[in-house]
Amino acid sequence: MCGIAGIVYGGGRTGSNELRAIADDMAASLAHRGPDASGIWVDDEAQIAFAHTRLSIIDLSEAGAQPMHSSCGRLVLSYNGEVYNANELRRELEAAGRGFRGHSDTEVIVEGCAEWGVEATVKRLIGMFAFSLWDKKTKTLTLARDRLGIKPLYWGIVGGRFLFGSELKALAVVPDWTREVDRQSLAAFLRLSYVPAPYSIYKGISKLEPGKLLEFRPCGQPEIRSFWSLGEVVQEGLADPLDIDDGEALERLETLLRDAVRRRLVSDVPLGAFLSGGIDSSTVVALMQQESTGPVRSFSIGFREEAYNEADQARAVAAHLGTEHVEQIITPQEARDVIPHLPRMYDEPFADSSQIPTFLVSRMTRQHVTVALSGDGGDELFAGYNRYGQAAMLHRYGSVLPLSLRRAAASGITALPPSAWDRLFGLIPASRRPRLAGDKMHKLAGVLGEDAMGFYRKLTSQWDEAASIVPGASERDSVASDRAMKSRFTDDVAWMQFVDTATYLPDDILTKVDRASMAVALEARVPILDHRMVEFAWRLPMRFKMRNGQSKWLLRQVLGKYVPKELFERPKMGFGVPIDAWLRGPLKDWAADLLDASTLRDGGLIDPDPITKKWIEHSSGQRNWQYFLWNVLMFQAWRFENRL
Repeated sequence: MCGIAGIVYGGGRTGSNELRAIADDMAASLAHRGPDASGIWVDDEAQIAFAHTRLSIIDLSEAGAQPMHSSCGRLVLSYNGEVYNANELRRELEAAGRGFRGHSDTEVIVEGCAEWGVEATVKRLIGMFAFSLWDKKTKTLTLARDRLGIKPLYWGIVGGRFLFGSELKALAVVPDWTREVDRQSLAAFLRLSYVPAPYSIYKGISKLEPGKLLEFRPCGQPEIRSFWSLGEVVQEGLADPLDIDDGEALERLETLLRDAVRRRLVSDVPLGAFLSGGIDSSTVVALMQQESTGPVRSFSIGFREEAYNEADQARAVAAHLGTEHVEQIITPQEARDVIPHLPRMYDEPFADSSQIPTFLVSRMTRQHVTVALSGDGGDELFAGYNRYGQAAMLHRYGSVLPLSLRRAAASGITALPPSAWDRLFGLIPASRRPRLAGDKMHKLAGVLGEDAMGFYRKLTSQWDEAASIVPGASERDSVASDRAMKSRFTDDVAWMQFVDTATYLPDDILTKVDRASMAVALEARVPILDHRMVEFAWRLPMRFKMRNGQSKWLLRQVLGKYVPKELFERPKMGFGVPIDAWLRGPLKDWAADLLDASTLRDGGLIDPDPITKKWIEHSSGQRNWQYFLWNVLMFQAWRFENRL
């Protein structure tokens, strides 16, 4: 795993010393992603420079150093990621006459591009990657990002110079870049808690979307095309579902997932896995143990607050599987101490509060290993989020119950404040009680009168009308608002899975994991998001994902072969921290300063009045507006960190 960055002058010229100085600064800004080595490549004639920082995982020798030249000398590659079928591809390339100096996957990519071409090569890669490739013959820069968006890549044209990098901080070091907040992006962030691709928080800077190639020639304009399309995979899968029984479905999923896990165990450095005790991470760890000759290493964190603590479940799963398990119970102060570092870690506003425990478990894990497997992706592929069950219920009863009755039900729900609902749900055993039940009931009331698209928007939004509190902003179209695309789905749950996989997964979940893990130079691998798994999952009929009110049905059957069901059959918890209580207690003064009306108004980017109202209600205990306020706080903290 590494950090990559670079610059191409589209017009005019600059000296090689200046190019090298910029590349050096870019590399320095990404040192946390690759602390083992760094490399700079400059072509003065072509006016291009690549910067690379290396976290050595495969082939620790100098033969794996980057930027790397192809054996024919035509191509130069700077690459971040891991390719898990590199050995098979290497054998084909050797048969074609390509010579190899070492055994890194980097060399396989650059030789593959030289032999087969860029697009043909990336279509054959199994893994996660973001890379830049310079073709000396055609004077063409190509950027590529993996199919699911596991690895990040930003790009933009600033002052006639084409810039790119793994993180925005690599672009920020370039001289004379005047950073300007994109108001549309800010409004989207306040609603979603992240800035959706292809946009960034800055005007003129974009994220390369998953499954895309970008080609740029100096003095020309970038051209972007897909080499893999989630939309096409989804439509093809729904049009041609597998006609198989439960036994065959279980066998095929287990075989595919075991292969995905096996491939991700290749490493020249110590390796382990995150283990929360939930279905996804437990499945990954169980299959790792099946593929290993000795105990695998598993890692989890817990909290003293019982409602947020999963350490007991993780410990029980680890004990049953026989892993070498390490856990750490995090104090509230240790968790809060992370908050000042978040703006720098994420580079643009990011407000998924599970960023805090994700960083903490990454930091603890990095003390023992350099690579960790993660269970991300199971919710999107196998319908694990609570909103999918709610959508299925809405679809089932929405056409039966008239709108007037649904609205009456909503009024009945909101007649009780969230605190009263919390007390009522307190009668349910803790093992089956949803967290923040009162807030979820009020959120449910807000969507009872909506269709599937409105339902999804309400459930995935904080500030639903965020554009109204950002002066000059407007709502951008997105895949979630595309009614033509929605019309291709007969199943609302399938549509929501598609939207989540296209947006929430890369822009929130994978962004969170990448920045948190790379902040401590830990490589996180996600076997469930092997693209072959994605293609298989979309050919599975819905009965294999949701059955008898149970989500992730088929994935549960795989796990049940290795772990007793009583160890993992429990309500979904998520990976949260008690932001609500912190904002009324130890973080109250910090929040009050950032949410002060004059402070908000001074930035000229946010209308403070709606925020002030929610802050008063939250701090007095009238309502729980933690996520609404956390989004604003993360933006304000980011703004002050970047002096904007």
